[in-house]
Amino acid sequence: MNFNKTLSVATLAFLVACGSANAQVKRKPTPSPKNKPNAAAAVAPANVLPVDKDVLIGKLPNGLTYYIRHNGQPQNRAELYLVNKAGSILETDAQQGLAHFTEHMAFNGTRDFPKNALVDYLQKSGVKFGADLNAYTSFDETVYQLPLPTDSVAVFEKGFDILANWAGYVSFDPAEIDKERGVVLEEARLRGKNAQERLSLQTLPVLLNNSRYASRLPVGKEEILKNFTPATIKSFYADWYRPNLQAVIAVGDFDVKRVEALIKANFSGLKNPAAPKPRPDYTVAPTPGTVVKIATDKEFPYTLAQIVVKHPHIVVRTTTTYMQSVRTSLFNFMLNQRLAELQQKPEPPFLYARTSYAPLIGKQDAFSSVVVSKPDGLETAVKAVVAETERLRKFGFTLTELERAKQSSLVGIQNAFYEKDKTNSANYVREYQLNFLSGDAIPGIDFEYNFYVNNISKVTLAEMNALAGQFISDQNRVIIVEGPEKDKDKLPDEKTILNWIGTAGNNLTAYVDNVTSKPLMEKEPEGSKVLSEAKDDAIGTTSLTLANGVKVILKPTEFKNDQILINGYSFGGTSLASDDDYTSASFAGTIVGSSGISEFNQGQLDKMLADKNVNISPYINEISQGIRGSSSPRDFETALQLVYLYFTKPRKDADIWKGTMNQTKALLANRGLDPQSVYQDTLSAVLSNNNFRYGATTVERLNGANLDKAFDFYKDRFADASGFTFVIVGNFNPELIKPFLETYLGALPATNKKETYKNLKMHPAAGQINKTVYKGIVDKATVQMIYSGDYVFNEANNLQMDALEEVLNIKLIERLREQESGIYAPGVRASYSKNPEGRYSVTIVFTCAAANVDKLVAATLDEINKIKQTGALPADIEKFAAEEARSTQVQLKQNISWSGYLIATAQNGLNPDEILSHVKNLDQITVQSTKETANKYLNNSNLAKVILMPEKK
Repeated sequence: MNFNKTLSVATLAFLVACGSANAQVKRKPTPSPKNKPNAAAAVAPANVLPVDKDVLIGKLPNGLTYYIRHNGQPQNRAELYLVNKAGSILETDAQQGLAHFTEHMAFNGTRDFPKNALVDYLQKSGVKFGADLNAYTSFDETVYQLPLPTDSVAVFEKGFDILANWAGYVSFDPAEIDKERGVVLEEARLRGKNAQERLSLQTLPVLLNNSRYASRLPVGKEEILKNFTPATIKSFYADWYRPNLQAVIAVGDFDVKRVEALIKANFSGLKNPAAPKPRPDYTVAPTPGTVVKIATDKEFPYTLAQIVVKHPHIVVRTTTTYMQSVRTSLFNFMLNQRLAELQQKPEPPFLYARTSYAPLIGKQDAFSSVVVSKPDGLETAVKAVVAETERLRKFGFTLTELERAKQSSLVGIQNAFYEKDKTNSANYVREYQLNFLSGDAIPGIDFEYNFYVNNISKVTLAEMNALAGQFISDQNRVIIVEGPEKDKDKLPDEKTILNWIGTAGNNLTAYVDNVTSKPLMEKEPEGSKVLSEAKDDAIGTTSLTLANGVKVILKPTEFKNDQILINGYSFGGTSLASDDDYTSASFAGTIVGSSGISEFNQGQLDKMLADKNVNISPYINEISQGIRGSSSPRDFETALQLVYLYFTKPRKDADIWKGTMNQTKALLANRGLDPQSVYQDTLSAVLSNNNFRYGATTVERLNGANLDKAFDFYKDRFADASGFTFVIVGNFNPELIKPFLETYLGALPATNKKETYKNLKMHPAAGQINKTVYKGIVDKATVQMIYSGDYVFNEANNLQMDALEEVLNIKLIERLREQESGIYAPGVRASYSKNPEGRYSVTIVFTCAAANVDKLVAATLDEINKIKQTGALPADIEKFAAEEARSTQVQLKQNISWSGYLIATAQNGLNPDEILSHVKNLDQITVQSTKETANKYLNNSNLAKVILMPEKK
């Protein structure tokens, strides 16, 4: 149950992901030609956007709305959603937090599914709690998601009964309410009780102008969550969970008419209250002029500024407003391209910057800029971002920028159009959800594509340049500055920051668009032919060996129309770098991947590729180096050209190196303020047996790093392609692409060095390890328990480990969450590897109150001991087998899954055909096998416990 939906004036995820204030809001997507437009009003304008003919929209006599669409992707699956126009904004003073609590109670007992029966039934049907079965609560809505198989008629049809139970028949058993109080409070602890939450509580009242939104955060109030009566939450449910505020959305591989009948049968009996309360429509009042808020926190490691200019929200209902949304998307793209160029300077003026015009909240849009500065560099950062918006307002965009943005947008809409019969059902659900909640139109991809292609050329430079004047203003503007408490005296006051913004536009010159007309490659290289070819008809692959030693595994698919995935590797990686050169080597892949290629810097390369659906980048990790990326079929040759150039003509950019070093040092400056970062350093030391390569770098090591060493290391790692294996998966004909493979991959350099990795033994030391880190000012503890040791890597052992992981997850949810009410959700991860040596680890992680650490660790060990003594319960094995079978069926229809699987089997020397017997092999999981696996791998004499506790007072 996730109430953690992000409200942010920019996409700065690493700053807001944990906040229980900023992170509560369901963020609407930025308008784009792929997902915008909106529904017709009762009296439609003449140019109203149409409704997609492939979606059946209806309304029951009780007012419940439904959306039904047949969609075959994924096959034999459906997405069922219940959408309620009821969120925390509707809570009374005594109900704060109960919209979210109501969502929790829907999984803890309904008329037809008492207590935990609903979750238990779905798990046995292959639906994984949390990953598949989930929900979220926001200010204005609560949404339940239920993905189900459709090849089981009984399970699929039962899904509509489940949705109806959520919609009108939640039990609110007082005993279950009391058990769930701790779970909800622990969810708040997990997602909040950190610097970002505390800063948000200071800044949101300013950003939201002390509106109701500022006082109705979905997380609620702790004292209410602890003490409310069942009658109080029942009152919220009775008032607002009613059919005239609800929608059922069903998209999937099913018969539409049968689904409509199921909705009518299950939901027609729901009734509205005899005297329903009017559903208030809350807004945020505009603020005259500019309001400035300076906020600090002891544990906040960054310094940042946000400039937010708020405007009335415009719902896109007509072709006119649709065209405006297209212009807005182009505007955002071009302005952020300029900011990205500033980031490539040797002395970047900021660590991060982003601007956008997008929906905010409370019927507001906002032109927002966010910038994260280096320590003591806020003035430079703010002025740099503001200067770009002012440059735009004074001089406008260039024609080449606009044409490039149009081409990039066309690529996006083309991809959506080409994939229209392969679009995932969840994508349609999101569109229909927005249509119900806010009126966003759903004209369908055919209309959008044709409209876009026919009208994009009509967007003029004058229209685009006028947008800056419309978006940028000093009215209804909020400026927020956040920073570490220790730097409070260094932060600007209101007068100073207004002066920075007011003077940032002085002495500006027009932007110069640095473009090139040169081709990516002047001529084709001399390639080499395919020497051997082997087909594997069982899984539909073809393996080629080229004359230079490069191996290529091809798997053509029809899962996506416009996608080809490319992944190539050879062994070696940074394990071959000396300790003295490691820091330089560790940056090699990132630096070269950010420096452009051949004679083109990164900015020029990005501009050259703007009209192509292609993305290729090199990487170097601990034991391998390689190339990964994707392209459309039409841009496949360009993708291979990039692969060839990253091998043969990598670019060394001193500016990128210097900028990366400066920014990395800046990020390290206040890292010690963040409890999680300090904890992570200790955890890394434990997991690597104190090998410095595994943890965060230091300024001292950065000072000793060298661009020449990094570049030489990169060239050395890519000097010999004879050991490379490439896996190519997607929509292609193997015979038609073979000449391209011979031309480009066949031309890669080969010296036949036959290198491999070194085993640096970066794993936990044997024996018991207990480490406690005391950092943090609030009552929040993090526990990690890591079992590890030697491992024989094979399909049979891997299957048993996967089963142990899920069984342990089920038992810890039942014990630590449901019985102890001590955590929100455990993380259980069983990992295993063959390279550089056979090793396994089973990691258990949870967040809780400091006083509960010992009790919950003991409870965890108790559950582990039960499995070791008696094995898993047959019911839990049944749940794992059902979930694994369902997920395998889905993954066998995904390019990304096949790409990862074929790379893994190649690296580990396994037979890829084993995937075909994976589901059948699930019967190898037995009570006895889980007992044996637990005893073998969950050995308390080889257990590391690393715990983060708040600072001692």
